Amino acid sequence: MDWNFSIGWMLTGAIILAASGAVVANYQKISDNMLSGVSSYDRVKFWGVMGCALGLAIMANLHTLLLSLFVSLVFKR
Repeated sequence: MDWNFSIGWMLTGAIILAASGAVVANYQKISDNMLSGVSSYDRVKFWGVMGCALGLAIMANLHTLLLSLFVSLVFKR
């Protein structure tokens, strides 16, 4: 599989990364206002960090490689 750079995927990944970074930066306010408060601080921060990792993978256009590896593992191709 060839790796190709794509401006569209880079911009999409940057948007996801920015949104996830905002979640990580404001996790206490988000948890207090939208969830059950202190008990969910770590959960909100965890999903924000996972979003940052996803955004970085999409920016580097690695998501197609990771998805093809996952599909080949699941379906034994």
